[in-house]
Amino acid sequence: MPAPDWPTLLQDNLRTGGLGIRPAHAPNRPRWQFRAGRSIRSAPLLRDETLYVISVNGTLHAINVNTGRAKFTFQTPAQVHSTPSLWRNLLLFGCDDGKLYAVNSESGAKAWEFPTASQVWTSPVIRDETVFFGSADTHFYALSGASGDQRWTQALPGKIYSTAFATEKQLFVGCGDGRLYSLDPATGKIIWSTATGNGIDCSPAVVNDLVLFGSEDFFFYALDASTGVTRWKYETGLGIVSSPAVANHLAVFGSKDGHVYAVDTAEGQLHWKTQVAEVVTAPPVIGDGIVCIQSGGLVALDLASGKMVWRAGLGGSVQSVPVLTGDVIYLASLDGEVYALE
Repeated sequence: MPAPDWPTLLQDNLRTGGLGIRPAHAPNRPRWQFRAGRSIRSAPLLRDETLYVISVNGTLHAINVNTGRAKFTFQTPAQVHSTPSLWRNLLLFGCDDGKLYAVNSESGAKAWEFPTASQVWTSPVIRDETVFFGSADTHFYALSGASGDQRWTQALPGKIYSTAFATEKQLFVGCGDGRLYSLDPATGKIIWSTATGNGIDCSPAVVNDLVLFGSEDFFFYALDASTGVTRWKYETGLGIVSSPAVANHLAVFGSKDGHVYAVDTAEGQLHWKTQVAEVVTAPPVIGDGIVCIQSGGLVALDLASGKMVWRAGLGGSVQSVPVLTGDVIYLASLDGEVYALE
C-alpha cells in the first residue's frame, strides 16, 4: 500500500497533523540517511515516493524514498525557512530573497516566481487555485497558482511569519503586531481582527468554528471564527510559536517553556502537559494515539495521557515536522541530515 501524500505543513490544509495514520511505532533502524549539506528548518513533504526537503542554504532536494538518492536539486539565491506546499505539479515555497518560488515537482525547473519586498518564511496555502501567503514586508498576498499573477494584496501593521489557515469564506493569519486577522479570500479585505499581548508567528487551526493559535504573550487562544470574540485562553510559561495539531477535541501545541500541552478545544481546560525539552517551537504531529514532536530529538507522547512513549535521539529541530507514513518516519534535522526511520 503506498504511503499517503503529505503535501503541506502538518499534512493538509486542515492541519490535522496526520490524524489516523497507522501505526506510528517507535523506529528501530534507519532505512537510509541523506546528507542535505546544511541545516534544515522547514518541514519535508512527501508525494508519489518522492520526499522534498529544503535546506537553509536554499537547496531544494527531491529524494527517491526507495533509494535515498536525489532525483534533482534546485538552488535559490538566498536562505529558505519556508515549508513548501505541493499543488498539482508545482512545489511552492518562500525565500529570504523576498520571492515566492514555484518549481516543477517532477523536473526541478522553475515555473514562476513572485517578488515581495522582504523575506518570506510562511508556508503558502492553496485553495480554489489561489496561493495565499504573507511576507515580512507586512503584506499578505493572493496569487494565481497557475501563473503566479497577483490577485490582490493586503497591508497589515506588522511582519507576517504566520502561515495562514484558509476556509471557503475566511483566511486567518497571525501578525507581528500581536493581532489575529480574518481576511476575505476573494478581496483581502479585513473582516475582523483580535488583539493579543504580543506577536503571533504560529499557524492557526480552525475546528468547530473556533480559531486556535498561540501568541508570544504566553497564551493559547480560541476565537469565534465569525466574530473574532475570545471564547477562552490558556496561559503557559513562555511564548508560543508552535502551531497546534488538533484531534479528539484536543489542541496539542508546544511552548517555549519546554512543555507540550493538550487543551480541550471546547472549554480550554488542560488535559495534560509534558516537559520534553528546554524550549519547544516545532509543531506537533498526531498519529494513531500518539503525538510526535521534534525537540532535541524525535519524541512520541501518548495522546490520551501525555506520557512519553518513546524517544529517538536524532533530528533535533527548531521548526521541522516529521512525516508519518505508518511504516516509515521521515525527518529532517538541524545538522542537515534527512532520515528515513523504520
